[in-house]
Amino acid sequence: MSHGWGYGPTNGPDTWAEEFPVANDGPRQSPINIIPKEAKYDSSLKPLKLRYDPSNAKGILNNGHSFQVDYVDDTDSSTLTGGPISGKYRLKQFHFHWGSSDDRGSEHTVNGIKYPCELHLVHWNTKYPSFGEAANQPDGLAVVGVFLKIGAANPRLQKVLDALDGIKTKGKQTTFSNFDPKTLLPGSLDYWTYEGSLTTPPLLESVTWIVLKEPVSVSATQSHHHPKPLPGWSASLSPTILFSDSATAIGGGEVDDKPKKKQRQQRTV
Repeated sequence: MSHGWGYGPTNGPDTWAEEFPVANDGPRQSPINIIPKEAKYDSSLKPLKLRYDPSNAKGILNNGHSFQVDYVDDTDSSTLTGGPISGKYRLKQFHFHWGSSDDRGSEHTVNGIKYPCELHLVHWNTKYPSFGEAANQPDGLAVVGVFLKIGAANPRLQKVLDALDGIKTKGKQTTFSNFDPKTLLPGSLDYWTYEGSLTTPPLLESVTWIVLKEPVSVSATQSHHHPKPLPGWSASLSPTILFSDSATAIGGGEVDDKPKKKQRQQRTV
């Protein structure tokens, strides 16, 4: 993977195709604009089942584009099953995407509207021997996307934000333990799903996207906490691919068994 890409004027998304032609040529590039009225309900979709072991959390890293919380993934103790996927997918990490202002932070959009921030929980298919091999397969990854909106403060997020003071520069990492990512999810796990790609280089078309319909609230102070104090970071906002047809399906979900082809157009920011 190239480490020269970013979100600036000389290395931003408009330049990614120079090294990664799939950015322009790929049939399932992400993110997309979700149009709810055009999404098709699929009765065959199963509820999501997320089983996460808080003790699997092992560290938090500033990768230069975002921060990510990594999880031990050598056992099936933290997994995603059900929904649009077959088999079992292990949790690898979660990270956030944001923009330079509260009206343009998320990567996916809904009816063309962006949320301030978007959380991604990244899982890999255990039928492959490793995350790296899974990432190169069409059914290798499953990412749960969660929109964040400005509203009441979110105490469940505060532990993550408090850890950021220890990773202010690119490449910095520190221990981050005993955290259950289920606490970051909304009450409803109803979702949109489609076959897509990683949203950053190498843009591999290996992701089954599961975008939750209900956002979670964060305060304005929390929303502004992570990007600006960290000089090693840049606003992590990918362009949206517009689409219109049945590329997106609708389903529902649960946590720990408790109920709770597209037309590609010009990339736009």
